[in-house]
Amino acid sequence: MGRVIAIANQKGGVGKTTTAVNLSAALAIKGRRTLLVDIDPQGSATSGVGSRVPPGGASIYDLLIGTADASRIISPSVVSDLDVLPATRDLVGAEIELVTSDAREHRLAGTLAAIRERYELILIDCPPSLSLLTINALRAADGVLVPLQAEYYALEGLTALLDTIGRVRETLNPDLQLDGMLLTMFDRRNTLARQVEEEVRTHFGDRVFRTVIPRNVRLSESPSHGVPVMLYDPSSRGATAYKAVAAELLERLGGGVASPARAAGTGG
Repeated sequence: MGRVIAIANQKGGVGKTTTAVNLSAALAIKGRRTLLVDIDPQGSATSGVGSRVPPGGASIYDLLIGTADASRIISPSVVSDLDVLPATRDLVGAEIELVTSDAREHRLAGTLAAIRERYELILIDCPPSLSLLTINALRAADGVLVPLQAEYYALEGLTALLDTIGRVRETLNPDLQLDGMLLTMFDRRNTLARQVEEEVRTHFGDRVFRTVIPRNVRLSESPSHGVPVMLYDPSSRGATAYKAVAAELLERLGGGVASPARAAGTGG
């Protein structure tokens, strides 16, 4: 089955959705069958891969409240081998409706279980909060990737996120792993950024990706065009960095990710 990775950080503005969109695109471009799950009510990951939910159409909201299954909602993106489970602002209501529901933390895990064998990798773009939606993502995930802006306040928020991951591991998902921390919006000319990088690497060692994501205008521009930076400007520093992160992630996962074809015994 495909590995499920939650891209999570309760602090906003750290490059979480940028990472979800561009890492999933980079993995797909490498030939890995990938699904991007947008569980953020802002829906930015959905639009960032050129997808949209038509008026009255089903979204991940319908999946979570049990009125539709994933196969009905999945749609293609602008990138070959990359599908998306899209989100709309209706998702805000799902969190309220789920509060009184049985097994409310398990809704996403249950729905993804039926489609995991179709994909090598499933990336979940979480909202910028430690909400019930984020808990659903952590329950469904095999691992967590944490985008981390190289600034002081980002380190403060990291403690709360790691505590939440620990609690989810203890109560809901004992197999949840930390797949890595990714430094984003990095400017090596900035003394504080270099200090934060040194501190993070000292404390977390090889759990921090070797690759860092630079501040890059093309990364900021591509969402307004509805395409990942790999399509918007493949030669940009941002595109090059996310391609490197994708390669590094696959290296970290090693033999733990098998293609659906190989898993079914039909591949070469």
